[in-house]
Amino acid sequence: MTPETAPRFGAPYEGTVPSTPTPNTPVPSTVDEALLDSYSRTVSWVAAELLPSVAALRPHEHGSQRPSGAGSAVLISADGLLVTAAHVVQGLAGGTAAFTNGEEAPFTVIGSDPASDLAVVRAAGDGYQAARLGEAGRLRVGQVVIAIGNPLGFEGSVSAGVVSALGRSLLAPAGPGSRILADVIQTDAALHPGNSGGALANSAGEVVGINTALIGPWVGQGLGMAVPVNDRTRTIIGALAAGRRARRAYLGVGGGSRALPKAVTASTGFASGAEIVSVVASSRAGRAGLQPRDIIVSLNGKAVSDVGGLQALLTEDFIGRRSRICFIRDGRLIARDVVCAELPGN
Repeated sequence: MTPETAPRFGAPYEGTVPSTPTPNTPVPSTVDEALLDSYSRTVSWVAAELLPSVAALRPHEHGSQRPSGAGSAVLISADGLLVTAAHVVQGLAGGTAAFTNGEEAPFTVIGSDPASDLAVVRAAGDGYQAARLGEAGRLRVGQVVIAIGNPLGFEGSVSAGVVSALGRSLLAPAGPGSRILADVIQTDAALHPGNSGGALANSAGEVVGINTALIGPWVGQGLGMAVPVNDRTRTIIGALAAGRRARRAYLGVGGGSRALPKAVTASTGFASGAEIVSVVASSRAGRAGLQPRDIIVSLNGKAVSDVGGLQALLTEDFIGRRSRICFIRDGRLIARDVVCAELPGN
């Protein structure tokens, strides 16, 4: 079955609508069953498409060949490249990848980028069924998504839900410092430890996110997060797969998100931005004259609505390149040219 012929949830019901029931007569369930069948067919079809492409990763304990723990990973090439969450393989060189057909293969870690919580590993062998990558930018809130992974060691588990929100920010679950994962997908599809690194797919069977975290269980269920599959993360995955590190631009500022007063919004057109709390004096931002309490609202014409959005824009394309940065100071919109350096130690 191709994506064009894949079943779609929410297709118009073409059957006969039951008449109003008489008292004490059970309500006919024809309509409900038709809708349920459509939903079920979609989830079942996506599961069948993607289950062969999602592996359970079992890292080896230090000094031992006995697998310990579990995470998930998604095949992206026929020769065994898989993408997973960086925190799943943090501090590890390899382990065992187990597939739903019962096959197992040793894997090695090719590259890891804790700042995006993405990593690439390679399983030995070839002839694997790679998943199709989609575009998270086309997702809409309320859209059906399907999560596939290995929660709590239960391999090949499928859960379904909806996109609860888009553009969330989340502290990276791996790596030093307080790096923020920007533009994260929030879903109510059930996620548990072990789902990390697994697939979040749309109803066409395309992987649109890599599951990264769940909020809880002390807070409650229904709060799962996934790193989006888009141009930015494809660039990171491509660099890691080629054995290179993911490079990022560096301004030299620290701060948080800030809403702008209505009067400033009316005069500038910006509703929020990334407020600078500190500036490294010797950094490019410091040389350009940026100061604490300045609120960055755009970089090279691209709007910056919060600190996560600023981090998302600082890709390697900006390294060594003259860029125009716009910020609010004392209610006025100011523009300066800045040349970003490379993030130290990245």
